[in-house]
This record gives sequence, C-alpha cells and structure tokens, in this order.
Amino acid sequence: MRPRRLRSALTLLGTLTTAAALAVGTAGPATATERPAPVRPTAAAHGLPADLASVTELLAQRLLLADKVAAAKYGTDTPIDDPEREARILDDVRARAAGLGLEPDAVAAVFRDQVEANKLVQRGLYARWDAHPAERPTERPDLAKEVRPALDRITTQLLAALDETERARALPSCGPRLATAAGWSAYTHRLDTLHLKALGRALPSVCGAGLTG
Repeated sequence: MRPRRLRSALTLLGTLTTAAALAVGTAGPATATERPAPVRPTAAAHGLPADLASVTELLAQRLLLADKVAAAKYGTDTPIDDPEREARILDDVRARAAGLGLEPDAVAAVFRDQVEANKLVQRGLYARWDAHPAERPTERPDLAKEVRPALDRITTQLLAALDETERARALPSCGPRLATAAGWSAYTHRLDTLHLKALGRALPSVCGAGLTG
C-alpha cells in the first residue's frame, strides 16, 4: 500500500520551521532581496537525511527560479496561470516516469505540486511589488531562453532524484525525514517566509510518489 501522504500544509510548515531552527540555531532566513549565497556544508555532514535532501535541494532551487519567472511576467500580459503549458509539463513527466519504471500519475502529482508552489511564489511577489514599488525588479529575465531551460534542467534532475530515492520515500519515516531535509534546504538557501510556505506546498506528494507494484 502506498504510504500515507504528509500532514496538512500548516502542520508541515510548523515542522519545517522547527527543523530549520534545529539546523541553524537562532538564525532566521533572510528575505528574497537580502538572501546571501547559499551555505554549502552538506546535509549528511550534519547527520541529516542526505537521500531526501537531494530531492528537497532541487525543490528549493526550483522555487528560487520562481522569482525570475515572476520578474519576467510582472507588468506584462503573460498570466501566472498557464494551463496548456502545465498540461504539457505533466504529460512529459508522466512519459519520462514510465521510462524510469515509476508510476506516472504519482510522479505527475509531485510536479503538479511544484507548479502550484511556483505560482504561490509568483502571486506573493506580485503582491509585494504592488505594495512596495521600490522592490520591483529592475531587469526582466528572458522567460524562453533563460528561465524555462533552467526549469527543464531541474525537471530532469528531479526525476532522477525521485528514481534514486524510491526506497527511502517508501519508508514510514519518509514524512518526518522529508520535513527535516526540507528544513535544511530552507536554511541553506535562506528562504524567506513566502518561499518557506511555497516549499511546504511543494512537498505533499513526495513520499511514496512513483512507487511501483
């Protein structure tokens, strides 16, 4: 039987916050505009679940790219929601998951969560920029040539990570271990409140996702 999904988003966010605090002591995450370079010590060096950290690291990287997606779209006619592109992404990952021997719909659920988490960041940044014009981006990234190719690379890496962590994600301990790994990734990337909330939104389908048989 497929392991039970993670707790509610609110409970999971609390777990993430606690895990991050345990990893860093009293230091809190910086805002998106203040974020310094990521901390490089590995999760394994601190006794954290390195296997699941390979997944949460990619989720965090993908969320940070949402800043560039938002900057590329803000003030244009390009909508945050793009159902046709989202459908193409999910169809693609279903096909690639099948090629890896993973369950296509379960893997698609993971990526659907990533899409929703990305949009959560975009909406949050739009609201921030609307309220504080001085914080609006001064440059517009190229969505087609710069941002989406980076997202596509992470898609390939995340599929590989889901394949490599299949057994770890099937364990009953996956939920708390995933939250701990996510807390570490939140710390290393200095995620602010908006991105931490989005990371919580990105996690619910990871445990058990893609399991065969």
